[in-house]
Amino acid sequence: MLASALLGESPPTLPVRRLVRIAALFGINENRARVALSRMVASGEVLGDGAGTYTLTGRLAERAARLAVSRTGTTAPFDGTWHVVVVTATGDAPATRRERRASLRAARLGELRDGTWLRPTNLEVVLDDATSASAVLFTSVPRVDPAALAASVFDLAGWARRAEQLCDELDTIGLDGPRALAEGFERDAEVLRHLQRDPLVPLELLPADWPGAALRERFDAFDAAYRHLLGTAHRSIAAASRR
Repeated sequence: MLASALLGESPPTLPVRRLVRIAALFGINENRARVALSRMVASGEVLGDGAGTYTLTGRLAERAARLAVSRTGTTAPFDGTWHVVVVTATGDAPATRRERRASLRAARLGELRDGTWLRPTNLEVVLDDATSASAVLFTSVPRVDPAALAASVFDLAGWARRAEQLCDELDTIGLDGPRALAEGFERDAEVLRHLQRDPLVPLELLPADWPGAALRERFDAFDAAYRHLLGTAHRSIAAASRR
């Protein structure tokens, strides 16, 4: 939950007092929240500055950078070429293979067949060291319909269905009542997770009714309203603690 709170910030940094108050929304007391932060520091997930501010680091920082791209949906122009990643390692343990597949999916690559992953070059492919050492990356121009290829390696239809559902939910959710802060936090995190699953395929390869822009527009409006509500709650709690 604390990681989600930091992932929702740009840059992914928050003072401990705000993290503690966010944790309180979910029934987590201050002591448990501080213990959780200490464990995150020990595991290399966050970095404290010694003055009460925490910032994501390591893999979570990389995830935050990917999330920033996901939220805007901004990509480079598409010139018709594709990144192709071919896994060359053999005989790896199942756990290693699972980690590699997760890394390739996080880089927004789609699997054409076992060991062969690809995506349009409108995004740079950034792989971790372990994945880079076990694969070869090159560019290619497919001799098939690129829109059909994109649909075959990415679950575009499934992503679009869920995006349309989230658009409807964002249009109807109310930010009032005793659970508004917690429910808003959960919905905020849910939309961000879905945006992170967007393969960011070039628009010219997507269906005309692709809901990516609509979801981002609705989420920006919802997130602004929610953060205003959250800021008001933080100020009220801080004022009460000074009495």
